[in-house]
Amino acid sequence: MKTEEPIRIRSQAEARRLIESRDIPYVKLGFTDIDGILRGKYVNRAKFLSALEKGFGFCDVIVGWDSNDQLYDNVKYTGWHTAYPDAPVRVVPETARLLPFEQDLPFFLCELMPPAEAICPRGLLKRVLKRAEDMGFLASSAFEYEFFLFEETPHSVREKGYRNLKNITPGYFGYSVLRSSVLAELYHELLDTCQKMDMAIEGLHTETGAGVLEAAIAVDEALHAADKAVLFKTFAKVMAERRGLMATFMAKWSNQFPGQSGHIHVSLRKTDGGGSAFYEEGAPHHMSETMRHFLGGQQKLMPELLGMIACTVNSYSRLIPGFWAPTTATWGVENRTTALRVIPGSPASQRIEYRIAAADANPYVALAAVIGSGLWGIEHKIEPTERITGNAYELPPNPELGLPATLWEAAQRIKASKAARTLFGDQFVDHYAATREWEEREFRKHITDWELARYFEII
Repeated sequence: MKTEEPIRIRSQAEARRLIESRDIPYVKLGFTDIDGILRGKYVNRAKFLSALEKGFGFCDVIVGWDSNDQLYDNVKYTGWHTAYPDAPVRVVPETARLLPFEQDLPFFLCELMPPAEAICPRGLLKRVLKRAEDMGFLASSAFEYEFFLFEETPHSVREKGYRNLKNITPGYFGYSVLRSSVLAELYHELLDTCQKMDMAIEGLHTETGAGVLEAAIAVDEALHAADKAVLFKTFAKVMAERRGLMATFMAKWSNQFPGQSGHIHVSLRKTDGGGSAFYEEGAPHHMSETMRHFLGGQQKLMPELLGMIACTVNSYSRLIPGFWAPTTATWGVENRTTALRVIPGSPASQRIEYRIAAADANPYVALAAVIGSGLWGIEHKIEPTERITGNAYELPPNPELGLPATLWEAAQRIKASKAARTLFGDQFVDHYAATREWEEREFRKHITDWELARYFEII
């Protein structure tokens, strides 16, 4: 295996030196839309060096359309009524990567600047992390992604109508040494690519399902962790398609297999050098008061913020009992049937796993909700309920812990949430909720196979 180390850029000056030291005519730029999809373009050398210093303009349609490039008709910030002007954009030097698929072409993430920053997904997370810093905390995080791989192409899946797709391997075979050894070149290319692109994987294995893998991205400061998650989702797909395969991160593509999780691990440490804010020697499960209140806030606000975590219509097909996805706002210690899993350990490893998150979530938006709700819990000293031991799926219904059942309901809960508006700002809440309403409306325009099979002849 290769052991190439990623480049490390920490400033505009270093980014400029990187470009000027290489004989390259172009640089690639990218940033996420509301759904977390990486959008971008190539710019020539001179344009990039100018943008690095002064910023540049990019059509604000990137926050005004959905994943299918259809224009929202219900948002205020942009639309035909504003004529889709350019929004100011900033290059983020410290996100520099070299793309192994493109002869080490430099790639940089970007973010929207004011006034568009108010609805920029990366800007949202930065505001939440600034809130944490003002409270005396630094957040660390790590994303785990499950994704299915198919022996298909973008053309073949459409020609087949997304039916009878061929997975790269058949049947159930979690943690398979056989599968990973037979497909060793594929695994090694993914590991090598992620190492070189500074999103190193600390664990990679087969999961339960035909052709499904799980990749655990190594922990980092929260903003960098979200950057890595965004890049991983895109470039895992790139690598697959270059091999004649396809990867999907949708929450649930088949009712034959469990859904695809995007679990998020999070912890806090003190900015004054005092170490972990979550760990307390001698406390039950080593949980400090800060950790307990952080957990309480996550649990309390989960029903209100679920639309930021479960962000597509398909997300709610995953949240059913017995398929490794939690269905209520519960917590437990080392309990994988609950929405929040406390993982006790050393000061360096004490953390919470936000298990309700799926692979389809926008990493910036999801992590903002995960951390923001915890900070709200600390501010308001929210105590969690009694922890769940055993199977959380067997609990009787509890309205206080119940979660929205549809994306539309989740959007209404976000709009009505005073905590969301305090944490994320009115502009983001209104814009984001409207985009989720749009997503549900688009779904309602279509007739499903289930409806045809159930009603066409008999009803």
